[in-house]
Amino acid sequence: MSKVVGIRREDKNRWERRTPLIPNHCLELKKTQKINFIIQPSKIRIFSDEDYFSVGVKVQEDLAECDCIFGIKEMPVDFFLPKKTYIFFAHVIKGQAHNMPMLNKMLELGCNLIDYEKITDEQGKRLIFFGHYAGLAGMIDTLWALGQRLENEGIVSPFSELRPTIHYENLAQAKQAVTKVGKKIEEEGLHPALVPLVCGITGYGNVSRGAQEIFDLLPFTEIKPKELGEFFARKDFSKYRVYKTVFYEEDTVARLNQSTGQTLSLFDLKDYYAHPEKYKSVFERYVPYLTVLVNCIYWDSRYPRLVTKNFLKLLYKAEPRLRVIGDISCDIEGSIEATVKTTSPDNPVYVYDPIRNRAIDGVIGNGPVIMAIDNLPCELAQEASIYFSNVLKPYVGQIAQADFTVPFAKLKLPSEIKRGVIVYQGELTPDYKYIQQYLRNDKEQK
Repeated sequence: MSKVVGIRREDKNRWERRTPLIPNHCLELKKTQKINFIIQPSKIRIFSDEDYFSVGVKVQEDLAECDCIFGIKEMPVDFFLPKKTYIFFAHVIKGQAHNMPMLNKMLELGCNLIDYEKITDEQGKRLIFFGHYAGLAGMIDTLWALGQRLENEGIVSPFSELRPTIHYENLAQAKQAVTKVGKKIEEEGLHPALVPLVCGITGYGNVSRGAQEIFDLLPFTEIKPKELGEFFARKDFSKYRVYKTVFYEEDTVARLNQSTGQTLSLFDLKDYYAHPEKYKSVFERYVPYLTVLVNCIYWDSRYPRLVTKNFLKLLYKAEPRLRVIGDISCDIEGSIEATVKTTSPDNPVYVYDPIRNRAIDGVIGNGPVIMAIDNLPCELAQEASIYFSNVLKPYVGQIAQADFTVPFAKLKLPSEIKRGVIVYQGELTPDYKYIQQYLRNDKEQK
């Protein structure tokens, strides 16, 4: 008997045009896995209802006959049906307060939840993600923001010719625009006030690689973090180039001597992940050298911040080099404490005024321009959807064919998928029992 898989319409905002499974892959899975698909209608999805209908996918609002339902973003509390299996980015593993009502509802209805974010290999490496596209879109938007800020300062730069990512038809067109900026830098050089233009990029994962893919379209030279001071001292820069510095954990934090409080030169990555409380941030020593900071790291409250509000307060008493922070990670008051709110494609940036501790929409004001769009991959909806669907496709049949009525210990799923099962038959699975404390807090607040 054929399994029936549902695809939810994304409706978190008007910019969310992505889909987890593209029409051609639905057709392929129908033929090879004997899966029938039902997709909810959408007027904004990057692939139209007709695109799905033409390959034999039923288009209708009701997904009640589906065994499992795939989506991308969080789902509304009133969307869930009893005992169904849902697969999406749940954003609950940090106990995110705004998603606890959703999680509570799934528990009450005896649902199963598989979170893409926790589908990992044995080393904990994520296997299904949009991070690369967040990096691509985020860097384009950051370079656009730089152009806008410089224009407001009266500094002529080729970056002012860029548009936000959402205004390009596709990734190829956006890359072409960035390449054109690069050629102008090579031919005409940058304004003296911008030389050297240094872009610092934190992290080295999928997000960072996407951001670097865009930045590397410019004529660049890479400078190691520890060489920045000497580089500025030598004054051996060119106005026909830009400079890139990629920061790893060992560059951003240092271990504290527990007895003296002094920092130690030795760094152990495993120890840092296991005991982040033993470390302090040293990243702020590099910020005065940067024109642009692009943040691509994973962060939670156990880890030191990269840039604090107090540091920015001191930095902006003068006129620092730093113009823009592209916070692709987008944790509110997280690793970049000045990320005090998220932004959207139609209003992508604000200035964080460190003196008044407030955000001012646009690029005018005393303080860094912050780009903090919280769903950047939606700006490259077609390419991101094709990529994601291609990665997800091998797992769809395995999830659809699984028997979710057996005890969790007997659930036959590949280990990488099973690691992503957060809720099973209305109960938090063993690895995620810790989330119960956040659910309890949510109920107490009500």
